Amino acid sequence: MSTTSSISEEAKGPQVAVPHPVHKSEEIVVDLTGKQAVVKVSSISASTSQSDVSSSEKGEMWQGFEDDELPAKTQGHYLRNLRFQMMTLYRRLFGIVFCVNLGVFIWYAVKGANAEQLGRVVIGNLFTAILMRQEYVINAFFTVACLAPRSWPLWIRRILARVYSIGGIHSGTGVGGTIWLILFVGRGTREVIKKEKTSVATLTVSYAILVLLVAMVIFAYPKFRVRHHDAFEMIHRFAGWTAVALVWAQVILLVNDYKSPDETLGHAVAQSPPFWLTLILTISIILPWARLRKVPVRSEVLSEHCVRLYFDYVNTQPGHFTRMSIDPLCEWHSFATIAEPGKKGYSAVVSRAGDWTKQQIGNPPDKIWIRGIPCYGVVRVTPLFRRVVMVATGSGIGPIAPVVFAKKTEIQLLWTAPTVRQTFGDKLVDSLLEAAPGSVIYDTRQHGRPDLVKLTYRMVQAFNAEAVVIISNQPLTEKVVYGMMSRGIPAFGAIWDS
Repeated sequence: MSTTSSISEEAKGPQVAVPHPVHKSEEIVVDLTGKQAVVKVSSISASTSQSDVSSSEKGEMWQGFEDDELPAKTQGHYLRNLRFQMMTLYRRLFGIVFCVNLGVFIWYAVKGANAEQLGRVVIGNLFTAILMRQEYVINAFFTVACLAPRSWPLWIRRILARVYSIGGIHSGTGVGGTIWLILFVGRGTREVIKKEKTSVATLTVSYAILVLLVAMVIFAYPKFRVRHHDAFEMIHRFAGWTAVALVWAQVILLVNDYKSPDETLGHAVAQSPPFWLTLILTISIILPWARLRKVPVRSEVLSEHCVRLYFDYVNTQPGHFTRMSIDPLCEWHSFATIAEPGKKGYSAVVSRAGDWTKQQIGNPPDKIWIRGIPCYGVVRVTPLFRRVVMVATGSGIGPIAPVVFAKKTEIQLLWTAPTVRQTFGDKLVDSLLEAAPGSVIYDTRQHGRPDLVKLTYRMVQAFNAEAVVIISNQPLTEKVVYGMMSRGIPAFGAIWDS
C-alpha cells in the first residue's frame, strides 16, 4: 500500500498507524495534536461501519504528549549522573578489571616478580581481552543471561539485561595487558643489563609488541574510534594480528630463557600456561575468518535512501547481527538480521549513512562477504521483560523488527523516521503493524522531531511496560536511556564499544 497522504493540512502532530481489524494492510492515521482528531482512512472497504473505525482508533491516547510534564528524576543530581552517566556498568566492569590488576601488581611488588611471572599476567590479560570479543563467547553470555524467567524480581532481570556491557572487560583487560607489558619490558631490560635470564631477542620482540599494543589502545580511544572508524578497524586488525604472531615468538623465547638446563624446549613449552593461553586466543581470532564466505544476496531497493538485502545461507534469531563486506581485508559493517517466523534465511535493512551504504543502495550487490556467525546484540535482552516499549529511529527498526515479529513478549513499538513508507516500503511497515497492533509511527518529515523522552515515557505509563529498548543514534540513545533510568524505568540501548 502506498504511503498515506490524505492527512488534512491542519494536522501538525505525529502519526499513529493502527491496523484495521478486518483488512490487515489498511491503516488509520490519527492526528495527535490534541486539538482535534482528524481521522483519514486509507482504503477501508465500504462494508466497514463507522463504529468499526472508532473502535479500532487507538491513537487518541497519545494526543498532546508534548504538553506532558515529566515526573522529577529520582536520586540526587550528582548521584544519578554518577550512576547512570559516569559510572555505567561498562565502566564499572572496566574498573573491576583495573582493581584486580592493581591487586596482583601490589602482590607481585611485595613478593618480587621476575620477567617470566610478569609475562604470564600479560598473556592472561590479552587472553581475556580477545575472548570477550569472540562471537561464541558473546553468544554464550547472552544465552545464559537471558535464561532468567520473567517470574524473577525485576531488579535481577534488569541487571542481567546489561549483559551487553561485557565489552568493559575487553577494554579493561586490553589496557591492563598493555600496562603489564610496560612493566614486563622494564623488568626484562633490567635483566638484560644485569645479564640475567631474559635474552636480548626476547626483549626486542617485547618492545615491538609494546609499540603495537600502545598504538591499538590510542586509536581505540572513543572519540577517535567514532570519527575515524575505518582507520581504527584497520589498525586494530593488522596491528593485532602482527602482535599475536610476535607473542608466539615471545612465549617460546621466554620459555627458553627460563627453562632449566636439563629440560628440553618442547617439554618446557608444553608445561607453560602462556603457551596454551596463546593457542586458545589464536584459535579464537582465526575462527571467524575460517567461516569467511561469499554468499548470494537478493537486493530490494526500497528507495534512494534504503535497500533491503535478503540471505538464505543461514537462519537467525531475534537480536542477531552479521558482519558484511565488499573488501574483507579492509572494512566490515554490522547489520541486524531480520528473521521472520516460518521463513528461511533473513534480511537486513541498509540505510544511507556513508560511502559504503550509498554504494550498496546505488549498485546493489548480488554477492557479499560474510564473516563468522550471527552474533547477539542489545535487543536480545527484550524477552527478559513481560511488557516492553521498543523505540526505533530511522533504520534502527532493523534490529527491532525481528523481535516484534517473534512475539516472545508483549511489545509497544514507537518508530520515528522521515517518510516511513517511501523510505522503507509498504511491506516492512505493514508486517510490523500486523505483528504489533497499536504501533506509533511518527513521520518526522511532516511533523518535525518529537520530544522522544516525553513520548516514550507516556507510552511506558500507558502500556505499563517494565522496560524500554531503543535503537537510535548515540546522542538520542543516551538521552532516552538516561531520561528513563533517572526516573526508575529500566532502559537499554547500544553503547558503541566496538
